[in-house]
Amino acid sequence: MIIKILPLILIFTISCSPLDLESEPQDIEVEESVDIKVEDEMEEDEAEEEIDNELVLDLNKSFTPKEYTLVEAYPALEFEQALLLTSPRDETDKVYLVEKTGKIKYFNNDSAVENADIFLDLSSKVDSRASEKGLLGLAFHPNYKENGYFYVNYTDRDNTILARYSRMNGSELGDINSEEILLKIQQPYSNHNGGHLVFGPDGYLYMGTGDGGSGGDPQNNSQNRGNLLGKILRIDLDNSSDDKAYSIPDDNPFKGNTEGYREEIFAYGLRNPWKFSFDSMRDLLIAADVGQDRMEEINIIESGGNYGWNLMEGTLSYKDTNTSLELIPPIWEYEHPLGKSITGGYAYYGENNPSLFGVYIYGDFISGRIWGLWLDGDNNVENHELLDTDLMISSFGLDGKGEIYVVDFGGKIYTILEQ
Repeated sequence: MIIKILPLILIFTISCSPLDLESEPQDIEVEESVDIKVEDEMEEDEAEEEIDNELVLDLNKSFTPKEYTLVEAYPALEFEQALLLTSPRDETDKVYLVEKTGKIKYFNNDSAVENADIFLDLSSKVDSRASEKGLLGLAFHPNYKENGYFYVNYTDRDNTILARYSRMNGSELGDINSEEILLKIQQPYSNHNGGHLVFGPDGYLYMGTGDGGSGGDPQNNSQNRGNLLGKILRIDLDNSSDDKAYSIPDDNPFKGNTEGYREEIFAYGLRNPWKFSFDSMRDLLIAADVGQDRMEEINIIESGGNYGWNLMEGTLSYKDTNTSLELIPPIWEYEHPLGKSITGGYAYYGENNPSLFGVYIYGDFISGRIWGLWLDGDNNVENHELLDTDLMISSFGLDGKGEIYVVDFGGKIYTILEQ
């Protein structure tokens, strides 16, 4: 398949907690594209034949959805409190599924697969007793095939933990004895823990954190750049510093500041980012942020950006406060009760759903709706409902081929297919 890219826009997705029953989740469509050049030596008739088969990402068009259905991706498999599906870049075509209670399971990416094996069991370390606590994030190092490193985000009794693990020598399995704790963040309440982990195209790790919990951010953590709550963090895991097991990228927005701001911060003013992702073709970071009582939102994340919480909830004023701060509004939002806990997704660049090519797919944990969001070349937004389901959509996932999956907290995994 040849994919041709016209002028692009990149979107960032922020994670929002599907377990946050105060706000409505949204379904997000995700698209990816690949730029392939035609060699100068190619015969003219060969070039014409290949162009006929191109999929073109045309940002001047509008998005016209078709009819879609959900299909069980792995009918024989069922999981306990399924929270995340991902795949490493190791050419094995394995899929990894995170369970909130602490297990990571893996299996062949085959609809006929009958068993999922335990890759790593962290149940003894993870405190998942509260609805928004547990094993919340998993990301494989970009060079996982060579170095065997992977990273998890989980809660213990009082903290969020970011830890690195290694694959056991000569095995496909993770080694529980290899844990190295890289970052520990004290949590004042049990809810709003964020937890999503993503390696960016720059090779750095991006990590979402919630505002510390309770309701309304009573400690004003999200606007406080002196702590790590209510933020998206960005760190370099391939290099350490004098006092940390990681280092701060040179272009982080607050590196070297003299105001006492934490240098790990990439963006702030977030309530509970529940899933975010990179649209690498558009060079954007798109995040979904779970709302409080009225509004769910999708943001394009920019370096140093302030997304307004707890002064604003989306484009609505939350506090009766005048401010001179420069706040970045969401690119899309929806009000309760259309949904109450948005779940961020991905831009879609797979082959099975041509009508969704370049569309950001996302959903809502409470209402079960799945939407597709399209940005044209002028940043005009189109949003269409794709499916109205009875699922508790805790996450979306991509496999190594760019196909998208819908993760139901109840334990099943689905694919989206256009009719």
